[in-house]
Parts: sequence; structure tokens; C-alpha cells
Amino acid sequence: MPSPGPYNVFLCRRPYPNSASGPTQLLVGAFPVEPLLADTSPISILPHIDACLKVSNGKDWETSAACGEINLRRPKTQYAKCGDLNIAYQVLGDGPVDLLYAQGWLTNIEYAWESPDYARYLTKLSRFSRVIFFDKRGTGMSDRDVGVATLEERSEDIHAVLDAVGSTKAALFGVSEGGAICSVFAATYPERVSHLILNGSRPRYKWAPDFPNGMSPDEIKSELRKLVNNWGEPFPLTTGAPSVADDPAAAEWFAAYLRFAASPRAAEQITRMNYDIDYRDVLPAIHVPTLVVHREGDQWCPVEHAHYLAEKIPSAELRIIPGEDHLAWYGDQDRLVAEIKEFLTGEVAVASVERALLTVAFIDIVDSTDRLAIMGDERWKGLLEQLDFDVDRRIGSFGGQRVKHTGDGYLLSFSGPTSAIECVKAISADIERHGLSCKTGIHTGECERRGDDLSGMAVHIAARLMDRAEPGSIASSQTVKDLVIGSGLDFAPLGACKLKGVPGDWQLYSV
Repeated sequence: MPSPGPYNVFLCRRPYPNSASGPTQLLVGAFPVEPLLADTSPISILPHIDACLKVSNGKDWETSAACGEINLRRPKTQYAKCGDLNIAYQVLGDGPVDLLYAQGWLTNIEYAWESPDYARYLTKLSRFSRVIFFDKRGTGMSDRDVGVATLEERSEDIHAVLDAVGSTKAALFGVSEGGAICSVFAATYPERVSHLILNGSRPRYKWAPDFPNGMSPDEIKSELRKLVNNWGEPFPLTTGAPSVADDPAAAEWFAAYLRFAASPRAAEQITRMNYDIDYRDVLPAIHVPTLVVHREGDQWCPVEHAHYLAEKIPSAELRIIPGEDHLAWYGDQDRLVAEIKEFLTGEVAVASVERALLTVAFIDIVDSTDRLAIMGDERWKGLLEQLDFDVDRRIGSFGGQRVKHTGDGYLLSFSGPTSAIECVKAISADIERHGLSCKTGIHTGECERRGDDLSGMAVHIAARLMDRAEPGSIASSQTVKDLVIGSGLDFAPLGACKLKGVPGDWQLYSV
């Protein structure tokens, strides 16, 4: 990690190593000012810089909302001893609950932070807990060449990490295969476990006469063959994360994530080992508060497995939530995190009602008619389709909803103003990368749901704020500014004015 001091933080694209042309990789760098100037050729690197800012006296480098992403901090990777093995882990957040997060399949806790979606997901969890995030033996930053480990041995990784961070009792959050090792640990060491949360997990993979929901031998052979033959290629997420199935960047990142997690031989070995998992006999021995939370359309792990777990674990609570993504950091993160938070802290998620307090944002593309005349119908249609994809991807990451199109713009809704502003900044950056400009109005107020549409004074105010915004800017109300105090967002006063059809004088701000 960089030492404290002033840094140049930049976002740039460059060719992949040993590739002078073709696809590029997106890099976020943070380097002390002096070494950057002394050791790096400005001529070679500066033309690739898309954004640059200064961060002074920070403990960790972070990306910035100015680059189109939420503020994130990359925790330090540390190591716990488990016998002779080294288990890599990170700790983030300082909430009252220790939450050990056991990932599934192949992992790398360092490269996870290269995905804005994954980083945002981890950050959300850390807002109410101390997240303990680790790589199992044989994967990622932990010792790799460990042979075939039993479930009991892999669950001992949890023991080692909890001891290393000084946690006497923790909630265990197991996703996919991580649910197996968490279940074994919870049954073996109940005095160390306050809660058990299972997501997208199954008690057994293979078909058996007493387990008809398992995979057939032919299905397993087919999956292994595809894994080996396509290793290193962009990973198709059609069934694993349908919300980003058409996003080539997500497929590229996930393929790289798997490469950073394991070698091809190790990946095949770990996958074969996972197909042999069967922890059904452990389930009745789990006597800690347990939540089984599962997305109803999960195709990698069908919802029948969640019902099985909830039936076999004494007093387990089952919550089926909307969504199709097996990979937890894609899709509606807010709903999944809210369920976990409620289970651990008792803070109830806001129920869906006909009237609700929402943050609404109107985005309008500036001079769209002129651009249509220049580009022609077909090119303009293609560009709008790409923008629709960009917008849907962003609002999925930030927990928002696209209410509707408004001509060549959008009406979006969010549960809170901070995520709304962060999302709109990211969308604005996407629009600018297409050579366009937009203006946005944001307001928080009570809205009325009419089917899939929204109405009410709050929607009307947001539309009037958008009319007042300058190209390339976001205009917000005083309400939004007051609600995000402490978020680090900067607001510049634009003065008071009257909004058409809205009583009184309104103080406007540029975000």
C-alpha cells in the first residue's frame, strides 16, 4: 500500500501486456507525486489519463466520484496462520457486528476491488459491520499448492482468520460453496458463531436417489469440459449474472478474477472437489440463528436448494427475494444487504408502499435534436440503445430504478440521495464518453406509485430543477443537500428562484 502523503490518482487505459493493439485494460493508479514524476515518462502515460485528482495524507488510496465511481478504500491484505498454511484476509468497517464473509468457488480478495460492483457491495456490508473477507486455502492470495482439502479443513480457515483478527464471536455469511464451510464451522464451533447466513448455497451438487435436485453425471462432465476448454476467455454470465450478461466489461473482469484466483489445473481440481460436497448430515446439528436468503431466479443454484436448507436447519428463517443473479454483487445489492442487516441488527427494511419517500432524478441529453440531425436515425438509435445499457448497469449497481424514458432522457428513482447523486455522476461520465452532454435535476420527497410510474410534487420539482440545470451539471434542492450532510459531497449555491408550478422560493445547488 502507498505510504501517507500526496498522491496522483488517475484513471487510464493501456494495452494489455504483450499486446500493442486490440482490447485495452482500464487502470486506476495511485502513486506518490515525486516517484511518479521521477520514474514514469509523462510523455508515455499522460495522454492516457482520463481523470486525475490529489489525495493528501490518506491511509489508503481510493477512487473518486469524480471518476464516475463511489468512494472506495482498498483494505490491507494480511495473513493468518492455519497450521503451516497462510490464509489471506482483509478487514473493513468498524460496525458492532463481526461479519465473516466466505465467498464461493474461486476468489481473490485483492482483485475483487477492481470491480466497482463488488467494491460497492463490500462497502455496503461494512457500513453496519466489521467485514472479515478472506481467500480460502488453495485460492487467491492464500497459499495455493495445498492439495485436496476436506470441508473440515477448509472450515478451519475460518477459525484461523477469526483468531487473527481477535474475534471471539462472529456472524458467518456463506455464499455458494462458502455456505458449506460456514455451516460446518457453525455446527462445530457454535460458541464462536452469533448468526449464520447462507446465500446461493446448496447442500449437495450431485444427483442421488434421495436428492433429485442434484446434477447428473453428464451435466457435471459438460460443465467441467466447458471450464477447461474456455479458461481465460471472457466468462459468459448469461445464467450466473443475467443483469450484466450483455456487458463485455463484466465478462472480462470475471474471467480475469478467476485467473487471479487459480491456475487452470487448480481451478479444475477445486471445481471437481466442490462437486463432491455433501453436508446434508451437518444441517440438523446447526443450532445458531440462521437465515437462508436466496434470489428466486438464481439459475446456478435453483431456489429448491434454499428450501431444502431451511427445512433441515432447525429454526432457520427463509427469505426468497427478487432477482436472477447468483453472483451476489450484481443485481439488486440493496435488497440483499438490507435482508442481512435486518437479520443481524433488527433494523427492518422499508416495505414497499403506495406512497414512499424517494429521491428522483431527471436526466436529459442536451441538444439531442441537433445530434440526431448530424448522426442520422440509425446511428442515433444505436447510441441510445448503448446509453440504455449504461444507465441500467449503473442503476443496478447503485440500487436504483429506471422509471421511464422521457424523450431522450430518463426518470430514475432511488431510496436515498447519496446513491442517487453517485449514480447520476457515473451516468453523466458515461454520456460524456459518447461525446454527449446531459443536465440533471435531483429532489427527495414523497412520491406516489402508479403501477411502474411515479407521480407527485417531488417528481414535478425534480423536473423543474433539471430545466434550471446547466449542460454538464446537476441541480439539486436544499432537501437533498440537508440529507447528505457528512457524505463528503460538495454543493455550490446557485441562489433562490421560483420553480414553475411550485409554490414559494427554492434554494438551488449545483452538486
